[in-house]
Order: sequence, then structure tokens, then C-alpha cells
Amino acid sequence: MKIGELAKATGTKVETIRYYEGAGLLPQPARTQANYRDYELSHLERLMFIRRSRDLGFTLKSVRELLTLADDSAEPCGAIDEVASAHLLAVEQKIADLTALRDELSLMLQCSGDGTVGDCRIISSLASRSLPQSGDQASGVQGWQEMGAE
Repeated sequence: MKIGELAKATGTKVETIRYYEGAGLLPQPARTQANYRDYELSHLERLMFIRRSRDLGFTLKSVRELLTLADDSAEPCGAIDEVASAHLLAVEQKIADLTALRDELSLMLQCSGDGTVGDCRIISSLASRSLPQSGDQASGVQGWQEMGAE
């Protein structure tokens, strides 16, 4: 199948397929006499694996590890469990961070909207909160630094 057909079958942009090929996640396909990429069922299956992994939030590095492990069916699955467990911990941390964020915003919004800006709980909350300690990602100092807003 041609790259456009593979893209349509998997819901992946052509540029992304080319990126995965260049990154070594998807093997280079054979070429037709007209020099078109000629993808096989194995490419489709591997790309679906990559897409599903990415949909679940795995990093490209983790996807690469999973693919390497999946390519050797005789390997014990302990290493795959380690990759998935590490990802689960990261997801759980993100959930905790988002829960803390939601709770903080909910507290800030517990004002009636009546009165003046000087009495606004949101303004006073934003102005009075101390910065989180170094490495405290729940409140986002490190996240701000990663975004370049130091």
C-alpha cells in the first residue's frame, strides 16, 4: 500500500509516518519501480502499535523500548512491565497534580462575585500564595521554567 493509504488506514499524517521512519520506529518500506513507498501489513500493524502507545501517552523513548521488546517474542515480559509501570506512575503524578490544581482553583472561585476587586478572593489568593518549594511540580514552578517563563 502507498503512504497515503497507510495514513488513512491508521489516522496518521503522512509527515508523522515519515518521521517515525526517520526515527527508526517504523522500518523503511520497499520501493516500487516508480520509487513509491510500498508498505506491507507488518508496517500497518507496527504503526497501529505506535499510535495506540502514543494515544496512551507513552513517550517516543518508551515506544521505542516497547517495540524493541516486542520484536523478541521469547523475552520475558518483566521489562515491558517496568516500562508500563513507570508510565503509570507518571500518569498518577499528573492526576495528583491536576487534582491539586482543580482544588486550588475551586477554592479561589468560592467568592460570590459581588463586591469590589479589593475584596476578591481570587486576587488575594493569587497575590498571597507563596511560591512552591524547588521541585514542587504540583504548583508548577518547574513547569513554568520548562516553558521558559522564569
